[in-house]
Amino acid sequence: MATVNFQGKPLNTSGELPAVGTSAPDFSLVTGQLKDVSLASYAGKIKILSIVPSLDTPTCAESTRTFNRKADGLENTVVLIVSADLPFAQGRFCEADGLHHVIPVSTFRSNFAEEYGVKIIDTVLAGLTTRAVVIIDENDKVIYTELVAEVADEPDYESALSVLK
Repeated sequence: MATVNFQGKPLNTSGELPAVGTSAPDFSLVTGQLKDVSLASYAGKIKILSIVPSLDTPTCAESTRTFNRKADGLENTVVLIVSADLPFAQGRFCEADGLHHVIPVSTFRSNFAEEYGVKIIDTVLAGLTTRAVVIIDENDKVIYTELVAEVADEPDYESALSVLK
């Protein structure tokens, strides 16, 4: 279990992020077309998982827009925006904002949040995912993780993307 803060108050997660250097846990996430995707769906690509609580919050929305801008031009890389939002809501958000360089995927009907240790297990946010970034290389090895200490803060984009250079 890890502890992060939301507006200065501690909350707990279901576990720890996968360790750098380990094989990434497989996952099943749901696209806007209600299709299940997994690590194998992006075989041979670098996978950036931007994990957020909900695209209906200002910080999550801005983080998604930022990753969309930064993803433009990344070679052999997919950016998955992972949240507990329903796939339809994720699709509407990305479509309304013209976000075409990220792929929204939902933890709906999935155990991703538990497998990656990002499920919030207490406070009013219980059931949502906390904010984190996990980068997985072409061979499905974890090469970067960040568990954002304050859920209301954005991740460290530069540190995350520096592992791709």
